[in-house]
Amino acid sequence: MGSRIEFKKNEKGFTGLEAAIVLIAFVVVAAVFSYVMLGAGFYTTQKSKQVVDTGVKQASSSLTLDGQYIYLNCTNSAGGTTGSNGKVGQIYFYVTQTAGGSPVDLNKTSIAITSATGYKQVFYNETNSTDWWWYESIVGDGDNVVEMNEKYKSTINVTATGWKSDIGE
Repeated sequence: MGSRIEFKKNEKGFTGLEAAIVLIAFVVVAAVFSYVMLGAGFYTTQKSKQVVDTGVKQASSSLTLDGQYIYLNCTNSAGGTTGSNGKVGQIYFYVTQTAGGSPVDLNKTSIAITSATGYKQVFYNETNSTDWWWYESIVGDGDNVVEMNEKYKSTINVTATGWKSDIGE
């Protein structure tokens, strides 16, 4: 009769192999997860650096008063009146770029006046803002950008603002 061979199942070695495969899978998953987290951290760090750089550029691109004076024009030709109860017709002052600052586009700036009775701010490109305030090149190439060694005169027509205050009317 035929002989019968019986094979016994010995799973001792196989269990060790399964454990090694599971361990390797955990290591691979942990490595991928840490790579993704490091990538997200580097991306966030880069974006934070860009935000800080942009903030520094915006803070450094400012204008400064050229000289010590802000001039008040109270003459009749400027719409003002002179005397002790006079009213201001125009305010003008000279500006230049701050040391180490970036060029400033005057068409993207605003003028703000604060007085005891109120506050008013107008951006240059708003409707009729050129009636409210304007600028002219005194020293420079005549474009609308204040660059190094350039000087601009800014004039505010207080009577054209339509704003009753203790500055104007």
